[in-house]
Amino acid sequence: MTNTLHRFGTADSFVDDYIVIAIPAKGAQGTGDPMPGLKRFLQIALEYDPVNIGDAINGGATRPTRHHKMLEHFFADRPSKPDFQAVIDGMTKPTTYSAIFDDRTKAEAFVSRIAAEDFGLSINVSSSVVNGHECCKAAGLKRHSIGYSLGFEGIPDNVPNRHALMLSTMCGHGMISLSFAKKMIDYVKENRMKPDKAAASLGRFCSCGIFNPTRAKRIIEEARTSSN
Repeated sequence: MTNTLHRFGTADSFVDDYIVIAIPAKGAQGTGDPMPGLKRFLQIALEYDPVNIGDAINGGATRPTRHHKMLEHFFADRPSKPDFQAVIDGMTKPTTYSAIFDDRTKAEAFVSRIAAEDFGLSINVSSSVVNGHECCKAAGLKRHSIGYSLGFEGIPDNVPNRHALMLSTMCGHGMISLSFAKKMIDYVKENRMKPDKAAASLGRFCSCGIFNPTRAKRIIEEARTSSN
């Protein structure tokens, strides 16, 4: 079970959200260095066109940059292209590493490849139950176990500001505030920012790199045309 299970949304909302996580065993450095396997995990992920890769210590492929003024964060010309190689080059020590996909075929192919490589790492697929099951099936694996999120008690799927909640819960460590997600939605509604730029601005704050910019853009666009 990982913090990715706390993403808010219906099962259908994860149609473009596949998180594949590699976790080394506790104390793995005493029995062998897991870093080569973890690095290879990310390198192979790039062959399957991920939308993000993450390092739980240093963040994802879109990161904060130094600016002198607060409003510079929202400038339209601010770079928003993810830097995947920077994540790989910045690996420092064993932790949780992740690859995020927005396409089922690519996610299934990656899981099959990682199963064949057999790095000796714990591999966790986080998505809807059906999506996770199909990834295992495609790799010829029998699901070992399942962690199921019971959702947010007392918060229905049609709650007002649900789109902001869906965005803010895409960081497993709670580093994307609900107010900031609301602001990004408002900026798009007011034509002050494009959905892809708003998604990139949100993704910079995800300290673990499990943020999915494709899902974020879709949610923001849905919020733009929604009545609540």
